[in-house]
Amino acid sequence: MKLLKIDHLGIAVEGIEAAREFWEKILGLPLEGTETVAEQKVTTAFLPVGESEVELLESTAPDGPIAKYLEKKGPGIQHVAFRVDDIEAALAELKEKGVQLIDQVPRKGAGGAKIAFLHPKATGGVLVELCQRD
Repeated sequence: MKLLKIDHLGIAVEGIEAAREFWEKILGLPLEGTETVAEQKVTTAFLPVGESEVELLESTAPDGPIAKYLEKKGPGIQHVAFRVDDIEAALAELKEKGVQLIDQVPRKGAGGAKIAFLHPKATGGVLVELCQRD
C-alpha cells in the first residue's frame, strides 16, 4: 500500500456557515464548494490548503455519524484521510495484516472519491479514512 499524502482533515462542525467565519475569513482558505452526501447524512465543505484540504462536516440528520460525534466529543477533528493510489488493494493489505476495518469495500464519498474507514480501535483511537480520487 502506498500512502500518497494527507488528502484532508475532516472537522466536525455544528454548522458550515458559522465555521467558515474562521477557516475562510480569518485564515483565508478559499471555499472550493459544498456537497451533501445523503448516504452518509452529511454536508461537506472543502477548503484547499497546499496539496491537502480541510473538510468541514455538518450533519444533515440527528442520527448521522457527525451528529453522534458532536454529541459525544463536540466540534473538532473527526478524521484524517490519506490518499492512496489503489483503495481496494490497500484494504486487502490491511485486512491481511489483521487491521479492523469499518468498510470492507470502498463507498462513494464527496467529490466522487472512493473512501473507506479504518476502525479507531485499530489505529490508536484515530478515525482514519483512505481516499482514492481518479
